[in-house]
Amino acid sequence: MKTIDSLPKQDGFRMPGEFEEHRGCYIIWPERPDNWRLGGKPAQTTFVKVATAIAEFEPVTVAVSPGQYSNARQMLPDEVRVIEIDNDDAWVRDCGPTYVVNDRGEIRGVDWTFNAWGGLVDGLYFPWDKDNQVAQKICEVERTDRYCLDDFVLEGGSIHVDGEGTLVVTEECLLSPGRNPQLSKEQIEKILMEYLNVEKVIWLKRGIYLDETNGHVDNIFNFVSPGVVALAWTDDENDPQYEISKECYNILAAATDAKGRKLEIHKLYVPSPVLITKEESQGVDAVDGTLPRIVGDRLAASYVNYYTANGGVIFPLFDDPMDKKAEETLKVLYPDRKIVGIPAREIILGGGNIHCITQQVPK
Repeated sequence: MKTIDSLPKQDGFRMPGEFEEHRGCYIIWPERPDNWRLGGKPAQTTFVKVATAIAEFEPVTVAVSPGQYSNARQMLPDEVRVIEIDNDDAWVRDCGPTYVVNDRGEIRGVDWTFNAWGGLVDGLYFPWDKDNQVAQKICEVERTDRYCLDDFVLEGGSIHVDGEGTLVVTEECLLSPGRNPQLSKEQIEKILMEYLNVEKVIWLKRGIYLDETNGHVDNIFNFVSPGVVALAWTDDENDPQYEISKECYNILAAATDAKGRKLEIHKLYVPSPVLITKEESQGVDAVDGTLPRIVGDRLAASYVNYYTANGGVIFPLFDDPMDKKAEETLKVLYPDRKIVGIPAREIILGGGNIHCITQQVPK
């Protein structure tokens, strides 16, 4: 694996849409007791369900710390590959590589700087040095060369592309003071255009209400296919989410993509507010420097945080009446893929969801 000293755009590489074909998917095993309750045991069971569901459609690799290798290997099905990669927590979408491809079928990783969603300003844990090495290590395992940005902070959950030149992000995240405060919005946009090979960036204002990642786009918006998008939505005008989603809707409705198309917007209704219970709060170790889990806190639950696999869509269930509606909507949006729901409360308790714990390697 070599580090390439040029830019994906000038080399003819682009970030493909997640709906394009994959060579596989990565997941990192959860164990951090100050984020996952009861030492991560309930979350591990859920991660096994997610990995097993995705493995029906494409090869899955689960990266684990040395101390958890035997446990993970025993819990995961044989068809899931288990490898050792030391880590600080289980969010491979954000610390793993963003892959770019060219027309000859070659793939390369983009290794952004990871600082736990805000570094010393408003990051969610410290230290994060092991997580910052994950992208390089995955590139080693996959035998892919990489581009490396030592001075630009970005997480994979903060970007969504259509594979045809359009990128969608949120200002709340990319312009947050803990990421790249030395850069202007225009400078950030230029870097994204060079490394993802896009012509147009659509800036939403904010992500899901109370999202601790500073409003990652992948919790509120997704590309179904070029020109077709899903947006987290509520009709409840008294819910703070309503104003945020409506603002996003208006921006998207007024926008055209890189190919000049108007976007076809589909609403994916959020569940009723998901609140942390006393039992769930008490199961998390209190540690200085880690965001606590407080009883009654509202979690940033959204069905848009789903993973698009080769022949399927793996989406979160919240034991809510909206689960069924989300499934019906996804069946309409993805008629050629199998729609699989996984009870995801244990993941959302950790601060993210199914899309956040997965990272695809394109074909």
